[in-house]
Amino acid sequence: MGSDLLEVHEQNPKESASLAFEESRPERYLVVVLFLVSMFLSSALLFLLEPMIAKMLLPLLGGTASVWNTCLVFFQAMLLAGYLYADISSKRLSQKWQIVTHFALIASPFLCVGLLPIHLPLGWRPPAETSPSAWVLGVLLVSVGLPFFILSSTTPILQRWFMASGHPDGADPYFLYAASNAGSLAGLIAYPFVVEPFMRLRAQSATWSVGYGVFVAFAAACALLTSRHSKTDAIAIKIEEPVPLISGAQRVRWMALAFVPSSLVLGITTSLTTDFPAIPMVWVLTLAAYLLTFVLVFAKRPPIPHEWLAKREPFLILVAMLPIVSKTRFPFPVMLALGLLVLFGLAMICHGEIARTRPATRHLTEFYLWISVGGVLGGIFNALVAPVLFRSVVELPLVLILAAALREPTSAIGFSDPRARRNDWLLPIALGVCMFIALAIMGSRPGHSLTIMIFGYSLLWCLSFAKRRFRFVGGLVALCLASSFNTGPFGRVLHTERSFFGVSRVTTDPLGRFHYLIHGGTAHGIERMDSAHVREPLSYYAGNGPGGQIFHAAQAAAPQGDWAIVGLGAGAMACYLQPGQTLTYYEIDPVVTRIAKNPQYFQFLGQCAPNVRVVLGDARLSLNAAPDAQYGLIALDAFSGDSIPMHLVTREALSLYQRKLAPHGIIAFHISNLYLDLSQPLKALAQDAHLACLIEHDTAVSQSEMDAGRYPSTWVVMARQGSDLSDLISANHGSARWLPIGGHADTKVWTDDYSDLLSTMRWRF
Repeated sequence: MGSDLLEVHEQNPKESASLAFEESRPERYLVVVLFLVSMFLSSALLFLLEPMIAKMLLPLLGGTASVWNTCLVFFQAMLLAGYLYADISSKRLSQKWQIVTHFALIASPFLCVGLLPIHLPLGWRPPAETSPSAWVLGVLLVSVGLPFFILSSTTPILQRWFMASGHPDGADPYFLYAASNAGSLAGLIAYPFVVEPFMRLRAQSATWSVGYGVFVAFAAACALLTSRHSKTDAIAIKIEEPVPLISGAQRVRWMALAFVPSSLVLGITTSLTTDFPAIPMVWVLTLAAYLLTFVLVFAKRPPIPHEWLAKREPFLILVAMLPIVSKTRFPFPVMLALGLLVLFGLAMICHGEIARTRPATRHLTEFYLWISVGGVLGGIFNALVAPVLFRSVVELPLVLILAAALREPTSAIGFSDPRARRNDWLLPIALGVCMFIALAIMGSRPGHSLTIMIFGYSLLWCLSFAKRRFRFVGGLVALCLASSFNTGPFGRVLHTERSFFGVSRVTTDPLGRFHYLIHGGTAHGIERMDSAHVREPLSYYAGNGPGGQIFHAAQAAAPQGDWAIVGLGAGAMACYLQPGQTLTYYEIDPVVTRIAKNPQYFQFLGQCAPNVRVVLGDARLSLNAAPDAQYGLIALDAFSGDSIPMHLVTREALSLYQRKLAPHGIIAFHISNLYLDLSQPLKALAQDAHLACLIEHDTAVSQSEMDAGRYPSTWVVMARQGSDLSDLISANHGSARWLPIGGHADTKVWTDDYSDLLSTMRWRF
């Protein structure tokens, strides 16, 4: 019976409104406001829940960006399940029974013991030697699966209820979808700037539960209003013209157009967090740009013309391609601005095409279902398929090429000309060959500016192909293939391997003097390959730097002591061991362990400590199993890209280190970072725990020293008494000195459920 009213709306909305809605104009506005607020609340709660639960998971998985990508796949799958339920219930149930069923579902989280407030299930530990993707999905299903499913299904169902209410605007309820996405956007933006800096996770969860209760009250009001005003039994208007059916080709195109922006969100987020911390702010900005496009394209009057944006799509694609093919490391603010611009522009184009081709409201729930299918496939491709299928991160350029292939041709000139069709593949081949020759010539004298010049000219050449879709796609393919011969700043690649925690590469310089272990764009280990220096720690661990000073001081305090190092890298620190000492590495990524133990690439472990113990898994969890008062030195050297995972610098983490620290032992933090200054949070932790604390900024490293393998670094050390650090103080020389940490003393202590990374950021351009 509910479908009869929808047909009336589609054929004669004014007559439907007069039959089914007889209230005064103020009450009509009140009804719209009621539905708008309900949908806004449901979406805001949905997108507050996403970063909140992801932040709960991060400490268990080393702070890697893949946690967020896997979470997004789950969220998209639940969104699909919600839309599928909405579509089936709208078609199979009467209006009355759909209202009863859905409201019972909305109220069910309050009836499930232990579900609210939101929390992770107790006793669940991630696997140490296999990908934790399935584990993450299981945790999310148990902890937030039901509320997320309910909130996901609410958007299409409330739109159906609004249509059935007989309101004059019910004939075209797609504007409510814009309101829903506005709520999503508000929830996302509120999390890093309002919620996270001022509320601990427990308070966030409790507040979210209260907000869910408010949403239930508004949903109940919508259900009562729909039941009171819906007059489906009294309406029987003959439908003279049937509503057009949706073709299979149209469904596939909707899915493809939804696939591209969904994949771009994950791809650009991964790109941005390769060397920058995987924090909610970055996730929120990319996802907010994605959601904003839905708000704009489904508005009654879209503010940006779709045709104007579509003509500029080739430029946006090539802007995204520049850092990919040139392998150039731009400053993070520049990368962030470019990433958000490209994501917003391409998502506006794809979502604008979806909105432009939306069907009659009779097919509303099915329309949302196919969009959701495309979104889920995009997430699955990036988070689950690509890490298994590809050794390096190639999903972003592949999706950019797909976006180009989905373009509508902007010119029909020459389509019947055989010479023009032949040029569709000859010109891209010429572009690729010219790039290959230029890169081969540049190989012996690489330089940042020369690389930018070569790839900048190549991108402009490719832009000239823009009016012919397949020629442009061929040009993009040629760019990507030719760029595979670009060695990048760390030289020729010897080995590449990918895991849940990112891409690890072993490279060598043009002369073969050094081997580098690269994670993202950061070197995590260097070994000189000539036999005279093969056992020499380099980079951040050089003997005449703060890293070497820390190990010498630990040996002086306890010559036979045990050491614990969080983060294996290439294993260089093992070469500081003396006979009688033991060393345990705590490493979360099995790929890094395999590379460090392979003598073809690095020989630190094989020659310095062949029996060294490597414990796989997150260090916080693994260290719990170690005996108390065991280690004379605990060195925190774990990095994801260029950033130390935040859960290793909290009050709870420091308390764990203190329990495992031997009398007169030292805790060392390697905090070298381009984007974050962690000295103040560490100072606050030391003061909170009443520990002595010193810092050394070893930044005065000459170019000749860097050419020899020594890198600038910053280290912080802590001990129970100041006298335990006396050997370090006596090692002070020149400009590099161990000193107390300066700065303000009002930094709030970080805990497992509170951190404020915004206050530590260095915005380098």
